[in-house]
Amino acid sequence: MKVILLQNVEKLGKKREVKEVTNGYARNFLIPRKLAVLASQPEIDRVEKEKELEAQKAEEELIHFQELASQVDGLELEIFTKVSEEGKLFGAITSAKIAEVLAEKSFQIKKEQIKLDEPIKELGEYEIIVELPHNLEAKFKIFVVKEEEKDK
Repeated sequence: MKVILLQNVEKLGKKREVKEVTNGYARNFLIPRKLAVLASQPEIDRVEKEKELEAQKAEEELIHFQELASQVDGLELEIFTKVSEEGKLFGAITSAKIAEVLAEKSFQIKKEQIKLDEPIKELGEYEIIVELPHNLEAKFKIFVVKEEEKDK
């Protein structure tokens, strides 16, 4: 019996694949658990249409993230922060803070996409890597600057 998988099924196949299985396996396991439906022509057509829409959406998403990566790549940002007399930051600069600064510049990047080994705790220049979907990566620099320098 031919079925179309509605979900990934271990040791059988991936979502939207058409598979040949035994009648009992389909009727007693796959169909009752909503893991598959019978592979009728209307169902096959529907699945093909879904695949096309998904491929189109993935391509549009790829273009969007490529543009975002090219805009962020090579960017230089200043982050102003309060510093103690010894030169230590009062609060560490985390990926959340960097994402917040990027959002102020109209870049929608999640803090999880910003790769920091550890929070920044000193003044200086740092190279930041952003990992975007579709294995895209962008690098930019941030300059952690003492807050008083902003007023000059």
